[in-house]
Amino acid sequence: MARRVLSPPGPGKPGPAPQGGARKPGAARRFLDTVSPLAAPGTLAWLAVAAALLGPALWGGLSSGMLAAALDWRPGLWRAEPWRLWSAAWVHLNARHLGVNAAGAALVAALGVAARVDARAAWAWALAWPATHAALALQPGLARYAGLSGVLHAGVAVVALALWRGGSGRERRIGVAIGAGLLLKLVMEAPWALDLVWSPGLGMAVVPWAHAAGAVAGALAAGLLRARAGGPPVPRPA
Repeated sequence: MARRVLSPPGPGKPGPAPQGGARKPGAARRFLDTVSPLAAPGTLAWLAVAAALLGPALWGGLSSGMLAAALDWRPGLWRAEPWRLWSAAWVHLNARHLGVNAAGAALVAALGVAARVDARAAWAWALAWPATHAALALQPGLARYAGLSGVLHAGVAVVALALWRGGSGRERRIGVAIGAGLLLKLVMEAPWALDLVWSPGLGMAVVPWAHAAGAVAGALAAGLLRARAGGPPVPRPA
């Protein structure tokens, strides 16, 4: 019986089609493509700061009595007891206060992940944490402060600046929009005029100055770290 010999395809002639069609990426490869942005150093650092803020607050639950008195920010104590610059963020005065701040922390963490922030942004947020509470001393009528909201405003400012300084055209526009929205919120809260504002939804008074202090601390920390590093922004993973 004669054997059939297949000659190689000539120029311009397609070769034999692979059996079963083109091979699709496996499930493991698709999973890695999905989670790879989460493994970027900047993203991991950002999530670490968010966990350091939120974890103790959730673990401690609602701080009251002696525990709250040892952790919250007070104008006459924070210099002699500097841990209050960090621990004040973990104290919450009622369940709604804790719930709203926990949701806000999750949103700011997700915002940083979506923006693919670099490690400098995470460092800026971490530095803005105590700086936000130190700036509360500039509000002479404030007798006490507790909660995450000031530091969360710092995180939003850091993300807005990171997008504006290091993003593409579309990302820069998003950064400007986030920054403009944050600025509008601060202006509407009038921190220069009001020490405390009663919030019926929270069942407690909020401190507009803490929000403004956080936003300024976050923007300054992010700007200073980028200026110190010099050079073009660190490329973010696609």
